Amino acid sequence: MASIKTTTSATTTVVEPADTSIASSATLGSAHAGLDTGRVGDIQGAFGTLREDDAAGGGLSRRLKTLLAIVGPGLIVMVGDNDAGAFSTYTQSGQNYGTRLLWTLLLLVPVIYVNQEMVLRLGAVTGVGYARLILERFGRPWAVFTVANLFLLNALTIVTEFIGITLGLGYLGLPKVPGVLIATAVVIAAASTGSFQRFERVCLTLVAGSLVLVPIAVMVHPGFGQVAHDFLLPGLPGGSGQLSTVMLLVIAVVGTTIAPWQLFFQQSYIVDKRITPRYMSYEKVDLSLGIVIVVVGAAALMAATAAAFAGRPGSGAFTDAGGVAAGIGRAGGRLVGSLFAIGLIDASIIGAAAVGMATSYAVGDVLGIKHSLHRKPSEAKAFYAMFTLLLTGSAAIVLIPGSPLGLITEGVQTLAGVLLPSLTVFLLLLCNDRAVLGPWVNSARANVVTGAVIAVLVMLSAILTASVVFPDLGSGAILGILGGGTALSVLGGLAAAVQALRRRRAGDGDPLGAEAVAVVDRAAWRMPSLALLARPEMSRTRRAALGLMSGYLVVACGLVVLRIAQLALGH
Repeated sequence: MASIKTTTSATTTVVEPADTSIASSATLGSAHAGLDTGRVGDIQGAFGTLREDDAAGGGLSRRLKTLLAIVGPGLIVMVGDNDAGAFSTYTQSGQNYGTRLLWTLLLLVPVIYVNQEMVLRLGAVTGVGYARLILERFGRPWAVFTVANLFLLNALTIVTEFIGITLGLGYLGLPKVPGVLIATAVVIAAASTGSFQRFERVCLTLVAGSLVLVPIAVMVHPGFGQVAHDFLLPGLPGGSGQLSTVMLLVIAVVGTTIAPWQLFFQQSYIVDKRITPRYMSYEKVDLSLGIVIVVVGAAALMAATAAAFAGRPGSGAFTDAGGVAAGIGRAGGRLVGSLFAIGLIDASIIGAAAVGMATSYAVGDVLGIKHSLHRKPSEAKAFYAMFTLLLTGSAAIVLIPGSPLGLITEGVQTLAGVLLPSLTVFLLLLCNDRAVLGPWVNSARANVVTGAVIAVLVMLSAILTASVVFPDLGSGAILGILGGGTALSVLGGLAAAVQALRRRRAGDGDPLGAEAVAVVDRAAWRMPSLALLARPEMSRTRRAALGLMSGYLVVACGLVVLRIAQLALGH
């Protein structure tokens, strides 16, 4: 390895590499690192435009205008996750257990931020989507497997969004078939104008509509003291006899709050919006705002449902979001029930738009087709055709009489739980890939936190998979999985720490590697063209991580498919 001398300040990394020609490539970055030149140019946000040559910074007024132009990706990806599935999970928690599980939302805040901040960073620095990075850095088999699973999962997720729309329409007394067709047409039309800015304006209008959840919660008069208590102090309702049931609901809360599609959507959407590292701090504010809104919305759903059913018929007997709308209507009046139904429809539409777009972005990354909202449908036919097919196909399934909607909902939750840990492993490896992120790679602290997040996700995924295969899974088995997983995680963490120490002692610890740059302004550093990057070496840690992940996925997916087949056959 070339000799490299490094010093680092808050914004600048100074490096003396042996090969400055490679350094120059990394310093300048590459507008052609991505696949679609439509993703290069001015930032055209819903609330303003930033020219490509504009300088970040300035006075307060200028910073505010910059923030308004940047906001969007974080808000849409987070509020889009408070979709029909989230409505079902959060209201089930409130109807069956009151506000006793509100604390899970607070604990999930750092987990959400860690995951989404990493894809934010990858998108802004690399200029390519998450699926494309998996393809180039881990190989086609992993990319095809991941995107194929994502396609199936997202298609089923969109089906659940349309289920939510039908439930909302049913409460409002509106015809379901025309309502679903209109919702489908609105989403497809919003995406197919050839204007990124128009699509974002439609999505942010839906984001604003999600704020209706707050007045709903206020209008049913929850006990705010109890809400604050349960939000800050963890506890499991029901005692030891209901541990397994409550744990599975907690896992469902985690699964609906952190979804695989979010990783693909946010990274590709940031790239499509043309956000670069110099606007990283603004995009982190956007993400933080989205997290605040999604947590407030989820808490409002739990609190409103808890108050509506407390001491009334239906308490502890959750059916679906339609039943919750009826219960809230009885407790707070027809207006409150109607607002809940409208909020459900709004959430389902933005969820369908975001999940569909995440899928189309990922498929475009792997197939190498043009995939940008800046392009007209005539310029990116396959991209828009994929999006339209997903929306119309999912809507059709919901409208077909006798469709196994309950089985689809269960399949979505399980497949999401199986796929998410593997995607987080890829995320961690990519954020430590110095050829990809240069001076933006993870810190040691970020790696520790992310490693802990992955360990928790794997354990929860294992419990969820086991509960699907073995419906009578007891609390003893759940505690056994948690205990065994914790022990293995500690051992794995110690092994990784020892290996990192050995590498540091061996001198393999330069911050940017052989593809370093002479003088790097972090805000200007971009990943060079993917064609210039050699495939990363398969270290023992990388081989072990990928080996364990592939083994887990094969076993988990096999068991899930077997169980779903049994359910479909009525066994």
